[in-house]
Amino acid sequence: MSFYSYHQNQKEQLQKKLEQVFLGGGKKSIENHKSKGKWTARERINFLLDDPNNSIEIGTLAGDGMYEEYGGCPSGGVVVMIGKVSGVLSVIVANDATVKAGAWFPITGKKNLRAQEISIENRLPIIYLVDSAGVFLPLQAEIFPDKEHFGRIFRNNAVMSAMGIPQIAAIMGPCVAGGAYLPIMSDEALIVDGTGSVFLAGSYLVKSAIGENIDNETLGGATTHCEISGVTDYKMKNDEEALYKIKSLMSKFGYKPTAGFNRSESKLPKLSTEKFLEIFPDSRTKPYSTYDLIDYVIDEGSWDEYKEGYGKTLVTGYARIDGWAVGIVANQRAVVKNKKGEMQFGGVIYSDSADKAARFIMNCNQKRIPLVFLQDVTGFMVGSRSEHGGIIKDGAKMVNAVANSVVPKFTIVVGNSYGAGNYAMCGKAYDPRLIFAWPTAQIAVMGGSQAANTLLQIQTAAQKKAGKELSKEEEQKLLNEIIQKYENTTNPYYAAARLWVDDVILPENTRKHISLGIEMANQNPNIPEFKLGVIQT
Repeated sequence: MSFYSYHQNQKEQLQKKLEQVFLGGGKKSIENHKSKGKWTARERINFLLDDPNNSIEIGTLAGDGMYEEYGGCPSGGVVVMIGKVSGVLSVIVANDATVKAGAWFPITGKKNLRAQEISIENRLPIIYLVDSAGVFLPLQAEIFPDKEHFGRIFRNNAVMSAMGIPQIAAIMGPCVAGGAYLPIMSDEALIVDGTGSVFLAGSYLVKSAIGENIDNETLGGATTHCEISGVTDYKMKNDEEALYKIKSLMSKFGYKPTAGFNRSESKLPKLSTEKFLEIFPDSRTKPYSTYDLIDYVIDEGSWDEYKEGYGKTLVTGYARIDGWAVGIVANQRAVVKNKKGEMQFGGVIYSDSADKAARFIMNCNQKRIPLVFLQDVTGFMVGSRSEHGGIIKDGAKMVNAVANSVVPKFTIVVGNSYGAGNYAMCGKAYDPRLIFAWPTAQIAVMGGSQAANTLLQIQTAAQKKAGKELSKEEEQKLLNEIIQKYENTTNPYYAAARLWVDDVILPENTRKHISLGIEMANQNPNIPEFKLGVIQT
């Protein structure tokens, strides 16, 4: 099989997953939802967007393979999109009521918090399209009481309002109990007559608690809250009118200053997708030249390499992506020679490359240039020579620079993402504004074979201690089982399901996601002063 055929198969695998995800709770559930005169979550979002093709989805694969004992939770039961509404770049959050009536699973809460985090970091307005039955009760202990659980969302509503971040909510279905606070803590709230309702307790609970007989519409429908309680601001006759009203409200937003990131005319990259995928390996263990990857991602003719002859296992340089000026830090996967003529392994961070990257990151912060990390890293170099040479010190210097960086950071995991290399190359723990993985990615503390052999040694030692010797056949069987289990938890879909990455994307969508990400980051003009802590030299 050619490299290109391999990548086409990867593409088809991702597309099949997405087709299933886009069905939400399934065709029958969608039919039932529409029979009430309601649109689906993605239909609502697409209607709002000026150009659905110029938007990016966050957490499409959230919940993938999780909660199967409860029938699953496709996309975490909520759709999150970043795109323009009436010319205003915004975050849109829409409950998918075809998935367990829009009930909140633990991953639903995590995804909503991620949407708010993106809104806060980039000062983007946020639009909530509410249609949810509330917390999924069988898992309430995993979503209700902790700091990063359900209640944090309402805390964020209050904080975002104080920050001056516009929040608009449309109640397009039920909005119950604690969930009622989300739309009402927004700046403005719309409600759809006949389908939207909001109350702290529904009619059944009211009957149980205080003995009052009342129907849900009278208790908390559109007429009640627009004409009696004053809780909501706009009474809409259907989904379409509500979405038009949001577009109208958004069209009247005033101008605000930007961060002023540099952008010029966009140019196509040197390598097309087809040409790149003909040379990009079909295995994470095979070497390739990172310069080909860079030529595929950046605008042709925009490359200015920094310290080309030094620290060659990391490639650093200035470039443009869709016209935006960026600083690129990329792992060199080809085997290279250092300044002494010694061979260095591709994908490994050595002392000199860590030192180079740290200095480059500092330069980008000084010049207010966003950073793009192209991850294909197996970790830092180990062994006595590296330890005596201070690899920990140089690695800490790079990690310090990444952690304290104040310009926006964007991370694309194209292959390996192992151990401390994940951290140094701006993994999720280091606050990239957005982080995406290609289908070829793998995220783990170490490679599968290394981890499997380590675990095998531990298990065979335990067997020996218990007085049992494993045969060669038993050892091989155990090793295969360990490898399979390990591989299942390190593939990009496993990571995306848990929001360790914002999504799995195809290589051909990389430029679009980075470009829109920088445009998003440009909406926040407040860039703090760049400072570093104590660094060993």
